[in-house]
Amino acid sequence: MKKRVRLAELLLACVLAAVPASGVFAEESSETLIYGSGDYTRINPAMDEHGEINILIFNGLTAHDGENQVVPGLAESWEFDEATCTYTFHLVEDAKWHDGEPVTADDVKFTIEAIMDPENGSENAPNYEDVEEITVVDEHTVSFQLTAPNVAFLDYMTMAVLPKHLLEGEDMQTSDFFRNPVGTGPYKLVGWDEGQAITLTKNEDYFQGEPNIDTIVFKIVPDDNAKALQLRSGELDLALLTPKDAATFTEDESYTCYDMKTSDYRGILFNFWNEYWQKNRDLIPAVCYGIDREAIINAVLLGQGMPAYGPLQRNIYNNEDVEHYDYDPEKAKAVLEEAGCEMGEDGFYYRDGEKVGFVISVGAGDQVRIDIAQIAAQELQEIGMDVTVEIPAQVDWGGQMAYLIGWGSPFDADDHTYKVFGTDKGANYSGYSNELVDQYLTEARESDDPEVRAEAYDNFQVELAKDPAYAFICYIDANYVADAAIQGIAPDTVMGHHGVGIFWNVAEWTIAG
Repeated sequence: MKKRVRLAELLLACVLAAVPASGVFAEESSETLIYGSGDYTRINPAMDEHGEINILIFNGLTAHDGENQVVPGLAESWEFDEATCTYTFHLVEDAKWHDGEPVTADDVKFTIEAIMDPENGSENAPNYEDVEEITVVDEHTVSFQLTAPNVAFLDYMTMAVLPKHLLEGEDMQTSDFFRNPVGTGPYKLVGWDEGQAITLTKNEDYFQGEPNIDTIVFKIVPDDNAKALQLRSGELDLALLTPKDAATFTEDESYTCYDMKTSDYRGILFNFWNEYWQKNRDLIPAVCYGIDREAIINAVLLGQGMPAYGPLQRNIYNNEDVEHYDYDPEKAKAVLEEAGCEMGEDGFYYRDGEKVGFVISVGAGDQVRIDIAQIAAQELQEIGMDVTVEIPAQVDWGGQMAYLIGWGSPFDADDHTYKVFGTDKGANYSGYSNELVDQYLTEARESDDPEVRAEAYDNFQVELAKDPAYAFICYIDANYVADAAIQGIAPDTVMGHHGVGIFWNVAEWTIAG
């Protein structure tokens, strides 16, 4: 870390040049960690998912520990009344917002009601759709009465609580607050140089204890390949790299490589709003059989990760016995021919005079997804489907044909199933709808009996395999590389979507020497 101190100081000076003098930096920070981050247009945990920075700035009523179990957060305790289906949370009394105002039960009520309000369009709304009434009992006590049991409710109360006194009356999608957020977390935002860096300084009054590292800079590096170069040059201290880039650091004692398991899968999302799939939905099994998952894992992930056949493979409710759609090009061709497709002279199948094929859209900057999509497209061309890849400037969820999607949750099985595959739910970006899937997911979330939930999730996975929403491809590992001086990273924690989760205990991290 010593060799990087000067670079860190220079970057920090540039970022803070535009920050008004406020006394925050009366003393020069002695320790700075620079993290290679994707870009942010806002920091809005209520409306958006998976912002790695959220956990540094905000707290929920509950939190997840290193084993992804629910533990206290802003709530020091809670109880559940089965007779009335009511959760009551008791808040810690010494938590304050970064502006010094006390955290109250009114803030909690305000936050969840904002997420539930359909006018706000939060993709997190399905997590709370069974909340019937929120009652502020007193300044530090709040209760939630549900219309039906939701066994994942405590997991969902990890949602960041937002300050009512700063957001009441504001537009929850466009408010300037989300460019200058005020939270309760271990770090507070002090500078945002658009497209360059977001600078956080430690919250000395953090209710769970003052963090050790003084400053954390989220340096914006959207391109995966550039992260590796900047880590090597000392411009970054920590980054999530591609497997190929991470492998170049394994023999260098100046770095620590973390090959972390995730629940994060990749697959081809089919856009059922698109007319093509409304006419050709029965061809999707051919896509699933036509992908050589092991070849993709070996070529792109260097053998890390595992083949995917469903959304719950790293969950206790995984059903191993569903259709895996193992690579079988002849079976893929049989599906096409049984559906009336005929091979043309150009080597592609045709149906009713139209060439069989589609375009896979992939987000820019994610080299792993791009590589997966390109290999999958090539494999599907080999079975006679005209599949190509595009990298659009913006994702057109309603108009595109398909997308190289990623989801996954290391928490309760309801997370990233109910709202991803449920009809018209907030994170269902494919327009997928299946009545039996809806039924089984509802049965599973409304029971705390493990046997009932297991049967419901078994049925859900069987039905999803019969009527695929995605062509599942692989689960990926999260390859973090850090300066060896950084201590405290928990290597065995299972990461979530986008590899999110490494900062769960950031307040305990230290920089040696």
